[in-house]
Amino acid sequence: MKVTKEQLFKRQITLSEIGNEGQQKLQGASVLVVGCGGLGSPIAVQLAASGIGKIHLVDFDVVDITNLHRQVFYSLDDVGKSKAKCLSNFIQQRTPFTEVSFSNTSVTKTNVFELILEADVVIDGTDSLPTKYLLNDACVLKEKPLVYGSLYKFDGYVASYNLLMKDGSYSTNLRDAFPIMATDIPNCEEAGTLNSIVSLIATQQVNEVLKIVTGVGKPLSNELLVYNSLHNSQLKMKLQSSISKKEIESIFESETYFDASCEVQNPDWLMSANEFKKIILDTERSRSVEIISVLENLETPFDVNQTFTISQLEQNEFTPIQNQNYVLVCKKGLTSYKATKLLKEKFPEAKILSLSGGINTF
Repeated sequence: MKVTKEQLFKRQITLSEIGNEGQQKLQGASVLVVGCGGLGSPIAVQLAASGIGKIHLVDFDVVDITNLHRQVFYSLDDVGKSKAKCLSNFIQQRTPFTEVSFSNTSVTKTNVFELILEADVVIDGTDSLPTKYLLNDACVLKEKPLVYGSLYKFDGYVASYNLLMKDGSYSTNLRDAFPIMATDIPNCEEAGTLNSIVSLIATQQVNEVLKIVTGVGKPLSNELLVYNSLHNSQLKMKLQSSISKKEIESIFESETYFDASCEVQNPDWLMSANEFKKIILDTERSRSVEIISVLENLETPFDVNQTFTISQLEQNEFTPIQNQNYVLVCKKGLTSYKATKLLKEKFPEAKILSLSGGINTF
């Protein structure tokens, strides 16, 4: 079916604050969406539907069955396929006036500047604290606006960082809100999340992008919006600049922004699902292995001997017994690998392995 821009965007153009001029601004804008999961996928679709001219999607991950309850633009047929490619295909079928492209890669210190180069607005739709700080620092250094979104259980956080102000200065950034990168905050895999809060925060981020591009309304500059879905309550935290561009430049030079979920895992530190199943089905062999969950309240199809979270391991609350075999488990094998690596660094001779792929392989 052949349609015109006037037909497709009629309801939006009808708004006097937007009109044809605002619609042209949207059409001329280029947006980078990093992360094609719970936040990034609805953000990209809604922005394309609003008439953003160019969208580039970045995500290294594939669609997992556990994604579908909140990542509603993927189907059962997409499981195992590239998120960025599937989302790009969906957008291409729906929005003829948006040029969409994608990269099947993780954002790293070596490629971040290249990825944000052509973007008028960068959108953080990730579930990774190191990546969030990497995007923030890169956007500060290259003077790019960053629309931030984050989730924790029933809470959501939104802000527009590093906006150019009328006096030529730039608004606050992520390090003004949270100066130090926390290491003990679980992601949605570990803490869980409700699909409604994901959609709410994604829509708030879309709203920020539309305001920034069209110049209509007041973006969330120098403030952080915190929304709680259980009580339908929200508050705005005022932010003040506390770190200079020069200081962020120094941080960028020294920081690795390493994220274990994007790491190539050492096969010598892994136990395959098949081998693990053989052990737990063999009564004699199972006595020689102690199974440790690295997530609290992890529901497993087998018994675990004890639970130690990453923060507990970092605080040295667990010491492996000599010659004892351990298998660390989590949902996808990411947190357990991170824990295995941590313990191997402290106890290089310890017999510790991570369950490859986690309990999702069962």
